[in-house]
Amino acid sequence: MVNFSLSPEQKVLRSGVRDFARNVLSTAPKLYNHLTTQTTRFRSTLPIYQSAVSAGLVKGQVPVPYGGASASMLDAAIVVEELYAVEPSTAITILGTGLGLTPLILAGNEEQRERLLTPFTKLEGERLASFVHSEPGGTANWLRKGSTGLQTTAYKDGDEWVINGEKLWTTNSGGWDSRGADVQCVVCRQGSPNEPQDTEADPSSLILILIVTRGDIANNESGAYEVLSDPELGGHKSSSGPHTRFTNLRVPAANLLAEPGKGAQLVEKTFGMSAAIVGAMCVGIMRHAFEAALLFCKTNACGGTEPIIEKQSVADRLIDVKMKIEAARALTWKAMCVLESKEEALGWEERLEMALEAKVWCSDMAPKAVIECMSVVGIRAYAEDMPFSRLLQDASCLPLFDGGNVGVRRRQIEKILQKSDYEPWAATFNS
Repeated sequence: MVNFSLSPEQKVLRSGVRDFARNVLSTAPKLYNHLTTQTTRFRSTLPIYQSAVSAGLVKGQVPVPYGGASASMLDAAIVVEELYAVEPSTAITILGTGLGLTPLILAGNEEQRERLLTPFTKLEGERLASFVHSEPGGTANWLRKGSTGLQTTAYKDGDEWVINGEKLWTTNSGGWDSRGADVQCVVCRQGSPNEPQDTEADPSSLILILIVTRGDIANNESGAYEVLSDPELGGHKSSSGPHTRFTNLRVPAANLLAEPGKGAQLVEKTFGMSAAIVGAMCVGIMRHAFEAALLFCKTNACGGTEPIIEKQSVADRLIDVKMKIEAARALTWKAMCVLESKEEALGWEERLEMALEAKVWCSDMAPKAVIECMSVVGIRAYAEDMPFSRLLQDASCLPLFDGGNVGVRRRQIEKILQKSDYEPWAATFNS
């Protein structure tokens, strides 16, 4: 039977994260609102991040078998919604570390997990992790035969791999001091620098993933790793997704996470998991907008004789938003459950499809829901002391990042639908 009731443990989890979000995470804008650059705003949130580590919010993104506290993907959805319902910008730094650790969790060997993952289960410090895939030239067509492919390359030299290339939009990758995150999972194409990709080759056969640590960067010459810039963003004003460059950066062979030919599959699985997470982000933002609009409509007459919630047109719009939120949450929770289902009949593509649908539909709905909430509040919603303009800025990013809905995510679904053995309802009926 389908059951949407939270377990006692999940209720405790939600309560704890909600308290952290309201009492600690909510104070982040006071730290960064007055600052003028993306970098300084990001760095100002370090105390919030340290508090999140102490509260177990980083450990909570590591599965229990590896020393963490994450019991299920549904637990992750609960956590993400509560954080994003309060302060999306600083929340994405916390959640970006979870994304950065995902390839290591999925594919790391015992030695790599012990050496690199275990430190993130400690309830102290400010360790950051980053999944380093996107590039300045775009990566929507990175696996298309005949394309230029990834421009970040790596080649084996004795007991080391040598990395060259540039990355962009990679959350947390620069670290707090622009000397790199504690763990970066860097997606590369096997090859030498400035060596073009063979147009006849299968691009996926050349993709590998290497782990780069702060220690590795420190062991190289100073110019081997550089943060070139930290782009100013329209939303998520305290996050960091810098433009970085690797120049003959050497890492030990023991840092190979996915060998050539296996990296592309690991990228897909990592972004499959994160797609469902984005669904929960959308629910959080829509929830914040709805609650703020509902409160306004119950307490303001806008020059009339009764609160505007009494007006049918106002109530109808709020009802539409409420239904969008409930539908988005249900789709996200379903995606989470399907991703970790033990049903042997479900293959990876059936699981991936549900995660992709959650990402695409929820992130398409989020900006629309915020605008609907603003429409009932009226021009007052545009004021700086109201949350709506900030929420709209953050919501507008969701269809674009973590694989754009048009160029990446819908194309993934399209490819699944085109398969001759595609079963539309396999993930629903486990058939």
